[in-house]
Amino acid sequence: MTKAVLGIIGGSGIYDLPGLSNVRETHVKSPWGEPSGALRIGDIAGLPVVFLPRHDKGHRLSPSDINYRANIDALKRSGVTDLISLSACGSFKEELPPGTFVLVDQFVDRTHKRESSFFGKGCVAHVSMAHPVSPRLRIHLAAAADAEGIAAHRGGTYICMEGPQFSTLAESLTYKQLGYSVIGMTNMPEAKLAREAELCYATVAMVTDFDCWHPDHDAVTVSDIIKVLTANAEKAKRLVARLAQDLPREHEPCPIGSDRALDTALITAPEARDPDLLKKLDAVAGRILRP
Repeated sequence: MTKAVLGIIGGSGIYDLPGLSNVRETHVKSPWGEPSGALRIGDIAGLPVVFLPRHDKGHRLSPSDINYRANIDALKRSGVTDLISLSACGSFKEELPPGTFVLVDQFVDRTHKRESSFFGKGCVAHVSMAHPVSPRLRIHLAAAADAEGIAAHRGGTYICMEGPQFSTLAESLTYKQLGYSVIGMTNMPEAKLAREAELCYATVAMVTDFDCWHPDHDAVTVSDIIKVLTANAEKAKRLVARLAQDLPREHEPCPIGSDRALDTALITAPEARDPDLLKKLDAVAGRILRP
């Protein structure tokens, strides 16, 4: 069995993770460029935990400027097996008010400026994204939320927009009519890359506002969001601590195969694969590329 290592990506308002013991900060070099910032590596209740602030300390990076490939690669190189994304978002449903946590199970990708795959010319791979979230991780998150008395809605669709601007009213109304639950700017291509790296992935979408479709929230502002972000961040830290306390110490095989996503994904013949690209894939795809 593989030892479980919990990765946490902190979104807006979460730039540190209190409660880590035996902490060391390290800058992991990635062939895909610079990650968002240094990794904080330690443990919670004896479970190894790796924390990465998605926007870096001080919120230095906009959603479009984040190097998602370098982030996932760095987490993989650090031994992460199970990855939790903490992400601020807007809500399209009255029953998901600000302060609610949504354990989404589907994504719609509306980004257009980001590198969305580790693979390409010289080594082509097609992984399944039919079920982008590890159901096992969602169950553990739900149990941790229940134990901490945190309101967490199970299931929902997260639409990822490019940003950094918020939605137009027409966009917001369209997404609401399509039945989406929440909107954010960061979980794509993050979830796609996590799947390619064979990491079990789950999102805690933390609602900060109703987006501009709502008559009482017809203009989303940063100042309004920050007020809710602060409260959400405190709950998120409690949630993570409880999750780490209760998560099995041995990595549980993913029931949908997230941790073996590359078993049937590579289509490029071995003799046609680009050696330079293979070197960059040493962490992400080393399990299946090594002789």
